[in-house]
Amino acid sequence: MKSATVRRLKRFVLRQLDLGEYLEHPGDGRRWPRIPAALLVWAQLVGFVLRETSFHALEALVRSRALRQLALSRGFGEDTLAYFTARLDPTPTRAALCRLARQAKRRKSFGGWIGLAVDGTAAGRSSRESCSLCRPQYNGEHEVTGYQHSLSLVSLVGGGLSLPLDVEPYGPGDSEMAASQRALGRVVEQLGRRFADYVVADGYYAGAPFLSQLAAWGLPALVRLKSNLPELFTAAQQRFATQPSKLTIQRGADRIEIWDASDFDPWEGLDWETVRVLRYRQHKPDGQLIEAYWLTNLPWQRVDSERLYDFAKSRWEIENQGFNDAKNRYGLTHIAHHQSQSIVARWLLLLLALTVERLYRQRYLHRGRRPAYTAIEFVRWLRLSLGAAPSLDSG
Repeated sequence: MKSATVRRLKRFVLRQLDLGEYLEHPGDGRRWPRIPAALLVWAQLVGFVLRETSFHALEALVRSRALRQLALSRGFGEDTLAYFTARLDPTPTRAALCRLARQAKRRKSFGGWIGLAVDGTAAGRSSRESCSLCRPQYNGEHEVTGYQHSLSLVSLVGGGLSLPLDVEPYGPGDSEMAASQRALGRVVEQLGRRFADYVVADGYYAGAPFLSQLAAWGLPALVRLKSNLPELFTAAQQRFATQPSKLTIQRGADRIEIWDASDFDPWEGLDWETVRVLRYRQHKPDGQLIEAYWLTNLPWQRVDSERLYDFAKSRWEIENQGFNDAKNRYGLTHIAHHQSQSIVARWLLLLLALTVERLYRQRYLHRGRRPAYTAIEFVRWLRLSLGAAPSLDSG
């Protein structure tokens, strides 16, 4: 297998992913640009893939001897990036993310059923309020102790390849629920209502307005059932406590017991005929027991108990392959330029870089009998390639 290089990665982006038009027209809002937008966007995508997330680190990188190996024609300063991202329209990047998802589905990059996961998180803290997205944080005495930035993420899950699709910030006076609905609505509009097979979310989203909105979009819901729905939760606990498990399956070394019933009554305001509740108890080899309840309107005739369990477990992909990777590897929590439009633009570019990296590493490079690069192996190969001398064509 050929080693991974930044030049080969860019060739993949232009030829296989067909992102050349996006790179040329990413939504640049500068009135008199002196440095091409394509160069600045590509530099930031490469920076995220190489895990160099600050503008200062990018400036040092593009002004080093590695410039040619980065597939860049010239260097620039961190003030250029700040000025550029503060005027970058997020719409083209959002469209590019969804177009890559549609392209991946056409090329059968996903295996089996595809879900949409939605969740919120905090990313980026500061000691003072510096932009419209800063949300105050309070201590027990209701005193402001600092500020943070919050966002909702929508991601493709369950198909063997987790790809982030959109991010929506929410500032003071806004909420995770409202931001999630805005982001999910854009994704459904871009991808179409038949693209995904279900939407999976945590118990925070187990409310009639959100579930009714999913029904209006034609999307089945699978949401964690917790004590915030006390009547349904208590009814499910009481019923399943007196019944043997319906099914026992094995997932690796774990033994999973599953209970499943489709005849629970909906609560007031929910326009479902009945509510289906799934309960599982996951027994781990070390004796640890994990128990969870989930509610859904997916009929048993379409999705059996074992598959519904797999759908429920796919929610963790937005935590592990979404938030954890973005924060710990790609710098989601770092604020390169504390200006609201720049923050959102950088979040979206991070998602695009993560999507490009996964499509290249997990699908394009891993073909046939070729072994798959791990994420850290891939980054090491790219870093090593920056010190390689360019090959010269003597023909």
